[in-house]
Amino acid sequence: MTDPPLTRPSLLVRLRDATDADAWRQFVELYAPLVYRYARRHRLQDADAADLTQEVLRAVSGAVGRLDYDPARGSFHGWVFTLAHRKLCDFLTRSRRQPRGSGDDATQELLNELPASEEEQWERDYERRLFVWAAERARGEFREATWQAFWQTAVEGRSAPEVAAALGMSVGAVYIAKSRVQARLKGLVQEARAE
Repeated sequence: MTDPPLTRPSLLVRLRDATDADAWRQFVELYAPLVYRYARRHRLQDADAADLTQEVLRAVSGAVGRLDYDPARGSFHGWVFTLAHRKLCDFLTRSRRQPRGSGDDATQELLNELPASEEEQWERDYERRLFVWAAERARGEFREATWQAFWQTAVEGRSAPEVAAALGMSVGAVYIAKSRVQARLKGLVQEARAE
C-alpha cells in the first residue's frame, strides 16, 4: 500500500530532498488542488489560479529546506495556507499595478473583504481533500458492492433498505459494508495524522 501523502514529519524531511520525486508527487497531490480551489474562490481565472498554485508550490520548494517544523507553532497546512494567502495578495497587488483583462477591481475588493473564516474554509477544504485522498486509496481494497453500499448510504445519503434493494444485498450487509469502509477510511486518516 502507498504511504499517505500527508504532511507528516517524515514527508517534510523527504521534501528537503529535491530529487525525491515520490515525496513531491505526494505533496503536490494533496496541496495543489487546495491552493487552486482557494485561488478560484477568489475569482481568479483558471490560468491565473494555476499560476498562483505553481508560485505557492515553488515557494514551498524554496523554503522547505530551511523550514524548522515545530507543530507547537502551527500546522504545516496552516503554513501553506499562509503562503497561499500571501501569494494571492502579491498577485492581486501586481494586478492592480498592471491591470489584467478583467477591467475591474472586483477581485481586489473581494480580497479586502475576506471574512475571518477564510482559514476555516481552508481547513474544510483540507479535510475534504483528505477524505478524497483516503477514498481513492481505500476503494481498491473493497469489492464494488461493498464500496457502493458505503458510498450510497454515507455519501449520497440514501437509506440502507433502498441501497440493499438496489444492490441485491440484505440491509444488515449494507450496514456492515458501510461500517467496514468507514473504519478503513478513518484508519487511513488517523494513521497519517498520528505520524
